[in-house]
Amino acid sequence: MPNVDSVKVAVRVRPFSQREKDAGSRCVISMNSNSTSIYDPRNPGHMKTFTFDLAYWSHSGFLKDENGTFISAGSNSYAGQREVFRDLGQGVLESAWQGYNATLLAYGQTGSGKSYSMIGYGANRGLVPSVCEELFKAIQSQEKNKQYQITFSMLEIYNEQVIDLLSKTRKPGGLKIREDQHQGFYVDGLKLVPCDNYAQIERLMDQGNKMRTTATTTMNASSSRSHMVVTIQFKQIFLDEAITKQSVINLVDLAGSERQKSSGSEKDRLKEGTRVNLSLTTLGNVISALAEAATGKKVLHIPYRDSVLTKLLQSALGGNSKTIMIAAVSPADICYEETLSTLRYAERTKKIRNKAVVNASPAEKLIRELKAENNKLLSRLAGLGSTGRSIADETPELRLLAESEGQMRSTQAAWEARLEEARQEWEKQYAAVTQERRMMETFPYLLNINEDPQLSWVLKHFIQDGTCDVGQSTSNAIILRGLGILDKHATFTNADGKVTLTPRDMCKVVVNGVPITGKTKLQHLDRVILGSNSAYLYVGPPAERTEEDLSRYDYDFFQSELAAAEGFSVDKLGAAGSGEGRADPSVLAAFHDYIKLMPLVAEANQMSQELKKELKFELKVKNLALSDSRGHDLQKEITVKVTHATTNQVWVWSKAKFINRKFLMEELYQRFLEGENTDVNQDSDPFWDPVEVVHVGSAHVWLQALAYRMKLEEQAELLNSEGLEEAVVLINLSPCSSDGRLFGEDDMVVDPLELLGRRVDFQIHVAECLGVKWLRDAVGRGIQIGYTVYDLPRSLYTKPIWKNVNPKIEETVHFSALNASYEFLNYLQKNALIVDLWGLQEGCVEMDYSLDGLLLTSEGTVVVDNPKALTASSAGLDTGNKVTELYRKLLQMEQETELLREVNRALREENVLLQDKLKKWDTGHHEKKKSESPTKTIKMMKQPLGETEEMCSHRTSCDAEFAKALKIFYQNMNVVRQQFLQLKHSRPPVGEVFTIFYKVFASLSIRGHFSKEFCPSFRNLKLEVSELEVHRITGWVWLGYNWFLILEFSRRFAQDQRYCQDLQTVCSPTCRFEH
Repeated sequence: MPNVDSVKVAVRVRPFSQREKDAGSRCVISMNSNSTSIYDPRNPGHMKTFTFDLAYWSHSGFLKDENGTFISAGSNSYAGQREVFRDLGQGVLESAWQGYNATLLAYGQTGSGKSYSMIGYGANRGLVPSVCEELFKAIQSQEKNKQYQITFSMLEIYNEQVIDLLSKTRKPGGLKIREDQHQGFYVDGLKLVPCDNYAQIERLMDQGNKMRTTATTTMNASSSRSHMVVTIQFKQIFLDEAITKQSVINLVDLAGSERQKSSGSEKDRLKEGTRVNLSLTTLGNVISALAEAATGKKVLHIPYRDSVLTKLLQSALGGNSKTIMIAAVSPADICYEETLSTLRYAERTKKIRNKAVVNASPAEKLIRELKAENNKLLSRLAGLGSTGRSIADETPELRLLAESEGQMRSTQAAWEARLEEARQEWEKQYAAVTQERRMMETFPYLLNINEDPQLSWVLKHFIQDGTCDVGQSTSNAIILRGLGILDKHATFTNADGKVTLTPRDMCKVVVNGVPITGKTKLQHLDRVILGSNSAYLYVGPPAERTEEDLSRYDYDFFQSELAAAEGFSVDKLGAAGSGEGRADPSVLAAFHDYIKLMPLVAEANQMSQELKKELKFELKVKNLALSDSRGHDLQKEITVKVTHATTNQVWVWSKAKFINRKFLMEELYQRFLEGENTDVNQDSDPFWDPVEVVHVGSAHVWLQALAYRMKLEEQAELLNSEGLEEAVVLINLSPCSSDGRLFGEDDMVVDPLELLGRRVDFQIHVAECLGVKWLRDAVGRGIQIGYTVYDLPRSLYTKPIWKNVNPKIEETVHFSALNASYEFLNYLQKNALIVDLWGLQEGCVEMDYSLDGLLLTSEGTVVVDNPKALTASSAGLDTGNKVTELYRKLLQMEQETELLREVNRALREENVLLQDKLKKWDTGHHEKKKSESPTKTIKMMKQPLGETEEMCSHRTSCDAEFAKALKIFYQNMNVVRQQFLQLKHSRPPVGEVFTIFYKVFASLSIRGHFSKEFCPSFRNLKLEVSELEVHRITGWVWLGYNWFLILEFSRRFAQDQRYCQDLQTVCSPTCRFEH
């Protein structure tokens, strides 16, 4: 009877990586028994909880013992490699001993710790070596009436090609997958190595890792995108019972399960072209189909045959196997999306049900029974010999017996021969390892560093005395094959105990993050990068070596060092620290993406150069705040700018699109290396894209003036994603009547709520664009200006203008809010108009600058603030009455709020008087205490009731005067803004600047207590700024910006009748305007 079991699922969370520690990452994972919870770093209250068979907390609570093994630091919650093997590895072995097939899958994003769980590191051995060693230990303790045969194989699947990691030769196109009626899918030509002890398997794994490292470098492949499968065939022969049991143990380290944003991949015309993700995608489809089938849903097809990986794992998923999956997750907030995706994947997997059976063969038992029966026949047929016929002719059973025994003897002899051959090969490899260890103690050498920690420190290239050429040529002392490495790439010189490195002409060599062009002396633990991304750690002569831990020099260290040398860091990325002094998670995620994409961009540039595609790839940081109408500092995004060297055409690719194209580029480049034809049509070329419109820059034009019916003439800078100026746009926002008549000063309103429920008209006039760098950098380019207003379904664009650096645009659009809502007025007060500069290129499709698809009034104006009203039949209410009632309630709320403000002002005034009296009392009390004895009791005097009532009744009634002053204030605001713009483009003397400021404030005509407080503060500020000796134009801009803030503060504070006190604080002598 088959044993029906669900797939056993465990989840394990690793410690922070060094990069995550440096970035101040926060843990978003918690575990309680078998439950795993994850909370959203942007919304900590939003938590999801999953329940699995096992949950391993390996994030904290551990220390390293004298052997280098991580053990619990007294906390029972920590799960090390031993605990994982006890629960999972022992389960695999128990299934194998019983005759079941067993499969262990490790799933997770790149760097989540799945390879650490499977292979391990140093003294912390993973599941694969532990399972192999414990299997041989158990064999040694078994009874002598049993025989055991173990074969070991190791393969890698990359880009749907199967690579034998134990074979010294690589077959072009990889090994083929065949199907047998009894055996199922298998790899044709895969090397199966017999083993009789664990030391042999350990050496085979080292050999496989070397082959894997060499293959990833030669093929320009990423090990994180490949699957590694270790297969152990375990056969038990029971001599007494004449029965055999055969188990197949598959230990699979799956490729990284990076989650790509759909917004990037969906827009790529070649999104289905790459095969590198096919196996992992198909595996997900198989698991989803099996999970649905387990819940009772009807599933017509399970796509096992759609990929190489799922063919080989068919028995492990829904078939004849006992299967375990360990899901490795990262604890960091910057990996939240990938971690959540992994947990959901694991949750689906645990629903799959397998039907495992014992793989026992009774053939030998039947042969033994047949042999006993034939012995009886021999005695009965002994008289047949005199007839001249042979016994064999009379007994076909005896012929069958003889043939079976002959086959068993030949099979056993073949096994012994294969085992002896494996022993001899192992002895040769052991001698090579011994020789390598002696050379490590004598010569300096290069130690490879790989993105996959399991493949780092695998290859060693020794620098012997004299000169050692490095490159792809077989005549070199050190033969390296990789992207961007030439036949004669560089020369190492080892003389007098010193090692120098000299790159050849036009060959890329980087030392400690800095490119070198001449002879450079190397120091112990220098970081060397040859070509595009072949990274090595230089280990100096024995005399220079120290006890320093080399593990810190990992792949992340190399890439971070390169980024630092280029001036890129979390601080430069604009990481505004939170209250806890740490960077925002979105900034950390962007930094993580940037570091990850750096080597990929370098490789893409090298492939473009060798394939003569003339494309240059650059990483750019896109600040999404540029597209937010409120100017909030939203998350940042990494994009890739692509430029054609000859035509100067530009494209901007998302991260997902670039990664997809990068895999396609690798396929094309591999064909180039193998000498195949690389000519492809444009539609299939990963380096080609049709010419497109490019977003060049954005500007924020604040709409607050329209809420008060004030005209705004703005000269806004259009900034690119890096915050650099691309152009200056002149744009006017003008309130007007329905017939287009512009409003004047008399039409201004003091409170925007006066416009509630009324028709609001305004015009947006794009006058001109000055100094457009996009047009200056190349010929044959044009521009369009675009913007979106409130609830319009699409953006509006100006007409295209070509080949003019300072184009006159002069386009006006009239907008109408027929029944201004509270939301629309709030939008005008708090939001900005996003003005986008779009770059046109020859051959691209221009933006639609018509008004098609927009709702227009009878006068031809564009309707905004047009909410979809509910019909009476669907809503059951009169919409007009409902809106009127809503406005009435809003007005009532405003009145109640104003009343509360009056009470608040009175309380503040009372508070000031009480504080003054408290200070006077405290001073008198202090002086009195000095003159009196310490033991004398001091009695507090109560404030007379009459005085309290007088303070409570004190009110300042200056609303009318304040309204007039506020109106004049807004009338002069445009003048102030123009003064600041003039200051930005000139270098006036200090005295002239303050004269301008003083005139501006004097023109506001704000009288009373404000002027008394303003004048001395202004004098103090003038003295302080004079001491700063402002000489740079940026200083004047910053100074003007702060004075603008003072104006804004004065308006807001005046609404609470307490602007005098607050403005005095802003302008106090302790306030420093740093440049």
